[in-house]
Amino acid sequence: MNKVIKVVGAIIENESKEILCALRSPRMSLPNRWEFPGGKIESGETLKEAIEREIKEELSCEVKFINSFNDNTHEYDKFAVNLITVRCHLVAGTPTACEHSKLIWLPRENLLSLNWAPADIQTVEQLIKEKV
Repeated sequence: MNKVIKVVGAIIENESKEILCALRSPRMSLPNRWEFPGGKIESGETLKEAIEREIKEELSCEVKFINSFNDNTHEYDKFAVNLITVRCHLVAGTPTACEHSKLIWLPRENLLSLNWAPADIQTVEQLIKEKV
């Protein structure tokens, strides 16, 4: 097995129950693929600490960790990603695409219309099946 990179992704819903989706920029690995915003979990960091830090850095807003949603590992050619997606509540600011090309809010039934990064697909499918 390749080296495993442990990352956390945020599932952020707005008042209309739409989910925030982030388009990876051309400068990122897996360019022009959609993902749940977030990033690497630093050594010694909890999921809560990691997601709240990453969202502040990536989206210039503040979220509050609610709970874990999905945990899966996807093998890419040269590495593996262990993606843990977590539910978050937006508490301050408006998400801004600082590192991503674009941010959009999308109803869960439309999530599969986007070209997702492979590691994120399991979370997308679970969100669509979920009864809200």
